[in-house]
Amino acid sequence: MSFTEQIITIAAVVLGTMMTRFLPFLVFPANKKTPPLIAFLGKVLPAAVMGMVVVYSLKDTPVAGSSHGLPELMAVTCTILLQVYTRNMLLTIASGTILYMYLVQKIFV
Repeated sequence: MSFTEQIITIAAVVLGTMMTRFLPFLVFPANKKTPPLIAFLGKVLPAAVMGMVVVYSLKDTPVAGSSHGLPELMAVTCTILLQVYTRNMLLTIASGTILYMYLVQKIFV
């Protein structure tokens, strides 16, 4: 890739990023009421996306294998319980990930 192509690529990425950041503020200004559909999507999409991530992450879990999906179940349970009690997303995701990695590398080898 030539230097000119690199500059054009970087400019396109910057423009695309700026459009996704500024466009909602232009389309839905603060002094105007947000349409009900957009407000509804703002409420339900975060949970829907998290549900899709969980399903995608667990879709290939080997329940017929030697560990029967126990590391995954334990890590997901840890993540859910920590989220319920602490409401700290960073702590819950990090703890679940660390627990899962520990389990699959040290316990369920």
